[in-house]
Amino acid sequence: MTASTTAARGKYEAVIGLEVHVQLLTESKIFCACSTRFGAPPNTNVCPVCLGLPGALPVLNRKAVEYAVRAAVALNCQVNQRSVFARKNYFYPDLPKGYQITQYDQPLAEHGHIEIRANGEPRRIGITRLHLEEDAGKSMHEGLPDSTERSHIDLNRSGVPLIEIVSEPELRSPREAFDYLTRLKEILFRSGVSDVSMEEGSLRCDANISVRPHGQSGLGAKSEVKNVNSFRFIREALEYEVERHVEALESGARIAEQTRLYDAAQGKTFTMRSKEQAHDYRYFPEPDLPPLIVDEAWLAKTRADLPELPDAMRARLVRDYGITEYDVSVLTGAAGLAAHFEEAVRHTMHHKRTANLIISELLGRLHASGLDITQSPISMKGLAMSADLAESGALTSKMLKDLYDLAFERGEDFPAVYEKEKPQQLTDIAAIERAIDEAMADNPAQLAQYRGGKLSVKAYFVGKVMNKTKGRANPGLVNELLNKKLPG
Repeated sequence: MTASTTAARGKYEAVIGLEVHVQLLTESKIFCACSTRFGAPPNTNVCPVCLGLPGALPVLNRKAVEYAVRAAVALNCQVNQRSVFARKNYFYPDLPKGYQITQYDQPLAEHGHIEIRANGEPRRIGITRLHLEEDAGKSMHEGLPDSTERSHIDLNRSGVPLIEIVSEPELRSPREAFDYLTRLKEILFRSGVSDVSMEEGSLRCDANISVRPHGQSGLGAKSEVKNVNSFRFIREALEYEVERHVEALESGARIAEQTRLYDAAQGKTFTMRSKEQAHDYRYFPEPDLPPLIVDEAWLAKTRADLPELPDAMRARLVRDYGITEYDVSVLTGAAGLAAHFEEAVRHTMHHKRTANLIISELLGRLHASGLDITQSPISMKGLAMSADLAESGALTSKMLKDLYDLAFERGEDFPAVYEKEKPQQLTDIAAIERAIDEAMADNPAQLAQYRGGKLSVKAYFVGKVMNKTKGRANPGLVNELLNKKLPG
């Protein structure tokens, strides 16, 4: 990006819309009984229906519809009582029928929204539509012995049930797009409709972006970025596209409407093909499937059965347990973590301390050990015990950290490690006073600073005393004795 482009960036705003494809958590495909299991050998989860063989007829999977309706309700969409399946015609090797069964002008749901925070303020991003469709197969162009000569096709994904969620073009920055995707993923996971695993292809995103001068209502020429496999890369790809569009507008160049691919290694997008329009797909109603009817009784049951969604959970955790918004953002940011926190606080009244221990002590050790919360050697009951001991003053911070380290090294729960080690705080006043005297003698420069009026240096001496007592000194007693020796 040139210096002139950087200077011009503030004159423009991005207009971003996202198309998110989400695999539903069914055991079988949308129109046949084939398994949706990830990782099966190529072309083993297939049958005449998902292979598109002549005479094979689709039968709609009711569970897929139930999950799609649940997702629509969770995303504040208006669910249409009547929706219609259509054929989207295009020719590609991984599409065996030569068309994809989807929904077009009469989708399952419309007019939803998600709340994000933009510059610290809540902002509502509209959802244009949510519809059901089948996935295509997968073309494999590399990684096989003859990849330089051939592409291979795996049709295991052909017919896997998807919902496509299309946002309004209301996102104004790559950061907002990232936040929208994060919130969407949270809602879909909490709703139980998908595992939203980008690694396994359960969540994929295409991003449409144009740039226009601030104050202009019309849309500029649009680029679509496809097949990006992480939220971070989507944000990076959009940032690159904003710069590319601004540079073109500033130079007077024409921006072609294109579909582009993102190369994460180079941090750039590259042209894939010209952008398709709806008429290119020659949509027409699917003759082998009747209209889908979702009545009010079905909708009412879906609303009643909907799990607690992320926004409601966050508000409840803050309200019921007195923890901070930051604590809640961490506890709800990983699958199942909030549930483990709530399990722990059933065994202790020290809710804030419990949240702190999960966030500051447990998560880092789990990550370093390659474990998730379900594999923690420290149970939630054990963690609650450690919170009680720390809160009572029976354990210093250093003693608690050492016990956590031992629990992970030995693969033992906290109570077992505590019973074996039984660390004792140092409360001997004479011993602590000796440590204070030594700390003052060893650090004359800091002592002079304190006596010269820099009272914050007292915290430095607290740390030195704790080091000399190997973290065993009672912190309250250390502060009390220091206050006598260093008044003020």
